[in-house]
Amino acid sequence: MEQQSLKGKIAVVTGGSSGIGATTVRLLAAEGATVYVGYNKGRDRAEKLIGELPGGGHKPIRIVLEDSASMRAAAETVGEAHQQIDILVNSAGFTKPVPHGDLEAMTDDLIDALMVANVRGPFAMVRAFAPLLKASRDGTIINVSSISGFTGSGSSVAYCAAKAALDTMTMSLARALGPEIRVLAVSPGAVNTDFVAGRGPAQLEKIAQATPLKKIVEPDDVARAILACVTHLKVTTGAIVVCDGGRFLN
Repeated sequence: MEQQSLKGKIAVVTGGSSGIGATTVRLLAAEGATVYVGYNKGRDRAEKLIGELPGGGHKPIRIVLEDSASMRAAAETVGEAHQQIDILVNSAGFTKPVPHGDLEAMTDDLIDALMVANVRGPFAMVRAFAPLLKASRDGTIINVSSISGFTGSGSSVAYCAAKAALDTMTMSLARALGPEIRVLAVSPGAVNTDFVAGRGPAQLEKIAQATPLKKIVEPDDVARAILACVTHLKVTTGAIVVCDGGRFLN
């Protein structure tokens, strides 16, 4: 049997009930971690996922990106049980496709919502859980970003801006939180999930064929990059780990 690299570690994954987050939860649990599956409206999904995980002690935990108090409450709950955590994965977020040239469709309310979900929310998670990560003395934060943040190409102008902010915040926090905590971003391109409305298999295949590797990026590819940040990139912090089949080269 393969040795579990994360045995005894505690992980918190936002957006853990679906998509990249759920795949990451599965992989972390398979490597021996005890995982808190963060959800907002998907408690049933989170509980179903937990029932399928190896190991024990996994729990659902409600985390609302727009509500910093929910994150502090989550940190208090986890802290009471474990006194520390080792891994925080900020996978929750959202987007809404808006053509870049349609400036009027990019409303103030939508811009604000994208910034809260993709920038303020991850920061508030780090703020709430930093004491528990520092207690580990080997904590790792992984922000799930996007190549949109440095290519300026993505589902909307505001989404690109939000991910650019997340990338910069990753660097700033890496400086601020070392040496006890490493902070990295994992940046996929188009991933085979339902994250972007209206992007189906045909479009994903077309995108893949235009990349050097000509492979559709699967959630498992991104989850493995996240795992590598925790287990293998031990002297890496503040970096963006790209996971996109080379799409950013186009």
